[in-house]
Amino acid sequence: MALDQLYQEVLLDHYRQPRNRGELADADVRLELKNPFCGDEILLTLKMADGRVQKAAFEGHGCVISQASASVMTEKIKGLRVEEIEKIADQFTRLVKEGRYERPEEEEFDEIEAFAGVCEFPTRVKCAMLAWRTLLQGLQAHEHDHPHDDH
Repeated sequence: MALDQLYQEVLLDHYRQPRNRGELADADVRLELKNPFCGDEILLTLKMADGRVQKAAFEGHGCVISQASASVMTEKIKGLRVEEIEKIADQFTRLVKEGRYERPEEEEFDEIEAFAGVCEFPTRVKCAMLAWRTLLQGLQAHEHDHPHDDH
């Protein structure tokens, strides 16, 4: 299977069978963002514990790229600290804008890499980034409201 086929399969799989679809009733972080250009929407809810994302869920609608991005993202961030998430978000941003990604050494394939082709379509970058922007803004607001909340 060609690499671009693999990437397409990953995106379609996450779009058709999204991971973590839903809304967390006991969420510590809740934020909804929309892409006014195309109408994509993401509602992200997170449960935090000990400075880490314990649970992540999303609702929304939109194109394959925005919804698959949210699904991959919610899988990727579970159990991670805010600093770790910010680093991955920076890498994801570089990937969709410039096509560059530094895969963690211990991973043979990182599903985030499936978004490598987005850089070829500048109008789709906002679609790929919607969930990540929602995540970072939500975490920033949570940190602001709970600066020393590690539990």
